[in-house]
Amino acid sequence: MNLVLLGAPGAGKGTQAANLVSEFSFAHISTGDILRAAVKNETPLGLEAKKYMDAGDLVPDSVVIGLVSERLADDDTKGGFILDGFPRTITQAVALSEELDKLGIALDAAVALVVNPDVVVARLSSRRCCKVCGYIGSAADETCPKCGGEMFQRDDDKEDVIRNRLAKYEESTAPLVEYYRGADLLKEIQGDKDPKEVYADIKAALGL
Repeated sequence: MNLVLLGAPGAGKGTQAANLVSEFSFAHISTGDILRAAVKNETPLGLEAKKYMDAGDLVPDSVVIGLVSERLADDDTKGGFILDGFPRTITQAVALSEELDKLGIALDAAVALVVNPDVVVARLSSRRCCKVCGYIGSAADETCPKCGGEMFQRDDDKEDVIRNRLAKYEESTAPLVEYYRGADLLKEIQGDKDPKEVYADIKAALGL
């Protein structure tokens, strides 16, 4: 099964993608991971991407699409894949559709995790990170349960930053929901519930 996973920051995409990968062995395709790997391996597209990253600019859609297309050609995607963090815009979605057509691959569904913004803010603002080992915990962790290190709140997890990220998501990425609804691929899942319930709802919606 070939899926696109949509949802605002903090909606639980990472958790649910990990569940699907663990149970069904789908290839988990994260654009962030692909970019880092391409840059590290100094592939032609990786070197191209590095120019923009070093300059602090966004990597152009053409480069990202090229990297995604290369990744989709890998053998581990034959049993199904999850695109996580891509596409982010309608332009990227259209380009992705064109690339998939060239590869003879069809998307089965776009799963959108719908979460109330206040729930996202509460989730993310309660996160704490260990200064020593990077463990991600909660405000309840006075010290790191893994190494005993000092826990702190990252700037990305402060309320004003989170609300700004959500506003940007609504502006650029949320229209994808309507795009995939129009393509009759959308599966909307309420993500406010316990993660196990959310995962059960995803499997039911996909017939897994």
